[in-house]
Amino acid sequence: MKEKLLLIPGPSPVHPRIIHSLAQPTVSHVGPEMVEELPKALANLKKVVFCERGEAFIIAGAGTLGMEMALLNTVGPGEKTLILSQGYFGSRMGEICRAFGLDHVVMESPWGRAVTPEELEKQLAADEFRVVVSTHVDTATGACAPVRAYADILKDRDILFILDGVCATGGIEERMDDWRIDVILTAAQKCFGAPPGLALLVLSERAMEKRKGMGAIPAYYSDLLRWLPVMKDPARYFSTPCVNEIRAFYESTRIVLEEGLEQRFLRHERAARAIRAALEALGFGLFTDKTYLADTLSVVNYPPGVEDQAFRKILFEKGVVVAGGLANTAGRVFRMGHMGNLSPSQIAFAVEGLEQTLKAIGVRFESGAGRAAAKAILGV
Repeated sequence: MKEKLLLIPGPSPVHPRIIHSLAQPTVSHVGPEMVEELPKALANLKKVVFCERGEAFIIAGAGTLGMEMALLNTVGPGEKTLILSQGYFGSRMGEICRAFGLDHVVMESPWGRAVTPEELEKQLAADEFRVVVSTHVDTATGACAPVRAYADILKDRDILFILDGVCATGGIEERMDDWRIDVILTAAQKCFGAPPGLALLVLSERAMEKRKGMGAIPAYYSDLLRWLPVMKDPARYFSTPCVNEIRAFYESTRIVLEEGLEQRFLRHERAARAIRAALEALGFGLFTDKTYLADTLSVVNYPPGVEDQAFRKILFEKGVVVAGGLANTAGRVFRMGHMGNLSPSQIAFAVEGLEQTLKAIGVRFESGAGRAAAKAILGV
């Protein structure tokens, strides 16, 4: 099969170094390779979110498992959680709370925007909360929340701050210690560019103290205290981890840190600008309010007369895979990821695919306009 360029909102393209690591023979989950590499992967994960203190966890599962673990290990009986929802995945946080009978309030912004800091302050004044949860980037709406402003509001309050970084961590700045974020949850397959299969969490000292003081929680596999001894000493056993995926994730963190975090954040920002300039030059629009645009994906409105399924089918045939809309945006938009280890040459290939697709369905545009717009920003 001809390989396709995967530009959905995750998984993202996997670097050959990571593929090579994934393809190594499976080793014992309590053997010397894991004893060496799991602690290094945990240490690197903490570096990516600028956390010197606290504990990191790498557990077989997906981002949704990370969401569930973050809530169950920090929300005590009778405590109320405030969920700042930028779209689909903020609503999922509410669904998890309902599944476990956790008292909560969901503040929903219009799709394409985010809850404002002023709205957060008003809600905090009106009710008593012990935990606040926010999605950093919602993959359905493309909205990036003003996380640092939220953190500034919360930092002097007795409230834990949980950040869903699934579509942000490793591509957009998240300074856990400086901003006093208590939990960052994410997944391997987005900005890290590793294969899917791992839920990743980093908890502050305050969050770990909270968990240790809670006693029993309504979870077994999701109980972080059962996993903590394994994270401290991988030679110990609780449940068999995804050995190959962990080794591949470790390699992905090495790539992130070799590039340098500041440089990586700037590269994501530049890639986003280049792709959006190309889209605009070709007649596409953006669904997301420009104030809240994320550097990791774009939610794109079609030009008049372009049908969603037909467009994405032809684009697929040209070698580029994008995602359709979710919920009430289905059929109205496509979602294009630009995160992880995406290269300028891959961006150029994607823009060429967009131009070829528009030509195939009879949309008039200036030939080469998208490629020229991207090149003006990327320089290649």
